[in-house]
Amino acid sequence: MNALSLKAVVSGALADVGVDEKAFPPTRGRPRDTVWFTMESGFGMRRYASGRNVYIVQSRMNGRVRTITIGPASLLTQAMAASVAKRVIAHALVGNDPAEDRKRIRNAPAFDDFVKEYWEKCAPTWKLSTRKSQDVYRRILIDGKFPDRYVDDIEPGDIARWFARATDSCGPGGANRVVDLLRAMFNKAEQWGYRLENTNPCTGQRKNRARKFQRFMTPEQMRDVGAVLIADRVGRNLLHASFATAIMLLLLTGCRHSEILNLKWSDIHGLRIKLSDAKTGRRTVWLGTEARAVIDHLALTRRPKIEWLFWNWKMRKQIKSVGAYWHQVQERAGIMGLRVHDIRHTFASHAVQRAETIPMVGRLLGHAKVSSTLRYAHLDDAHALTASQRIADAIEKMMDDGLPQVYPTTKYDALDWSQGSPAE
Repeated sequence: MNALSLKAVVSGALADVGVDEKAFPPTRGRPRDTVWFTMESGFGMRRYASGRNVYIVQSRMNGRVRTITIGPASLLTQAMAASVAKRVIAHALVGNDPAEDRKRIRNAPAFDDFVKEYWEKCAPTWKLSTRKSQDVYRRILIDGKFPDRYVDDIEPGDIARWFARATDSCGPGGANRVVDLLRAMFNKAEQWGYRLENTNPCTGQRKNRARKFQRFMTPEQMRDVGAVLIADRVGRNLLHASFATAIMLLLLTGCRHSEILNLKWSDIHGLRIKLSDAKTGRRTVWLGTEARAVIDHLALTRRPKIEWLFWNWKMRKQIKSVGAYWHQVQERAGIMGLRVHDIRHTFASHAVQRAETIPMVGRLLGHAKVSSTLRYAHLDDAHALTASQRIADAIEKMMDDGLPQVYPTTKYDALDWSQGSPAE
């Protein structure tokens, strides 16, 4: 803590005791001697040859003795000056040094330069898919959005104005994802010494309310979609056959569309798919006999030296998206408004409706957290009504009989296990 920062502490303390520092007359003459008071170590008075007396405070900070003038004795009482001295000494004891803070962030880079440094250091650790999406967000919503600003002087107000513009240009979801990215970037800025600790300007920024999609296919819709997919799988159009097979595997496994479209023949191991680069890391996808039969049928058209399961025969490259084809399927099946991701919701919802446990559904979907699975586990009105009626009947029976009811927690608990494993 230097004299300048100590002077700032004194100014604040004087203001607290109701004294205006500007009213002090300038110091004249040279000090003749110093009297130290016993009430506070380091608190004293300098007596000048001119007869003017000035209160001072002295303390050792960072290995150096610092002396700071509090104010003239003609305007300050000894008690007032002692109060100011106590505050200065307290700041010195806890190491609160604004001068050191300013020195630490004095070389903070411009925001755009910091973004480049952050990308160079952190981006190599991201997954390839994450890197691609973050590069797009950087280009659209980060680069050049804080011109002529340094990373240490961006305030919460700047983030709030940026967030409003980002929401208008890229929608609520895009703005939410990028503000999380900025929050991580400013945390790194603190770790790297470019900002003071606990000054992240994104901390208090509220995100947009996320839209909650609860679309999944009913059994009737699945029947109509299945008819379209079966027709395309046995048709002569190899590209449509590949698209239809991909959709079938999405329905039968609940995988993410990127996990299915990026499958290689080397990933298939009997009734398992071993994914080496899923969203949550390595994971195993279990295949039912129907799903395995779909893959076996696809193998009939496999060509040598092509490692991908889903191949665009027309463009001679890997299939990367089934969005356009899925839209066509919906039109032919007489339904609309379903995203490709809703196929995954369909798998999870029908699993829950058939009494599979949430942890089991989460394992099949490859979720790291149960909370993620709960967002996928939708129940239609018929199932909700049935559950409500079942519970109401049980409560009514207990009220009539006074006996507790035993509920099967899963479909397996409802079976008779007395003679070993029962047939369902």
